[in-house]
Amino acid sequence: MTLDEVMEKLQSMGTEQTKRTFIRHGAKEPLFGVKVGDMKKLVKDIKQDLELAMALYETGNSDAMYLAGLTVNPKQMSKELLQHWAHQASWYMLAEYTVASVAAESPYAMELAAEWMEAEEEMIAVCGWSAYANYLSITPDDKLDREQIRSLLNRVAETIHRERNRVRYVMNGFVISVGSYVPALFQEAVLTAERIGKVHVDVGRTACKVPTAMEYIQKVEAMGRVGKKRKTCIC
Repeated sequence: MTLDEVMEKLQSMGTEQTKRTFIRHGAKEPLFGVKVGDMKKLVKDIKQDLELAMALYETGNSDAMYLAGLTVNPKQMSKELLQHWAHQASWYMLAEYTVASVAAESPYAMELAAEWMEAEEEMIAVCGWSAYANYLSITPDDKLDREQIRSLLNRVAETIHRERNRVRYVMNGFVISVGSYVPALFQEAVLTAERIGKVHVDVGRTACKVPTAMEYIQKVEAMGRVGKKRKTCIC
């Protein structure tokens, strides 16, 4: 498919209701308002076309940018391109999902996550914490830096309630990810979850709720799924 064909298809799939919902969540114009489930129907037609994915992201259209992340091969992404995508992510859906998941499966996952977590710009810091959390969900334990993860858990416990709004959300998600995917650090994640308690995030005029890390981890444990890795974090 060509860029024009994909954009026409996306436009036809968008609805005003979904567009309004996304805008309430923080999306910026332009966008058509395409549900992610509907968007995924295009993936099999586009396949993994790097040039088309790059062109989609460059449109600045939120729906097209999200689709780019679903149709790109992360292993083909350069560090410079990932940096560019991070700086163009204008709201949390692009930062937490598109950029973070593609970065997590790229050859530069840990390098960029570490850099982005220190960023002053909120959405870039969001990319970093979410990329690290995603990386934990797909990476064998013997390839993880446990001491670094312990250090980050301690950082979350000490700073999360003073952090920027959406950074609080992804820090909380990082604790959940450690508790869910890294059995060797399960108890430390639980202790961190106990320390941070309820995390308050302004979700705007939406019905979204911030999961309590302790409750979430306990549910994963009850299902016997602690340490069960995902094949991909791109969704």
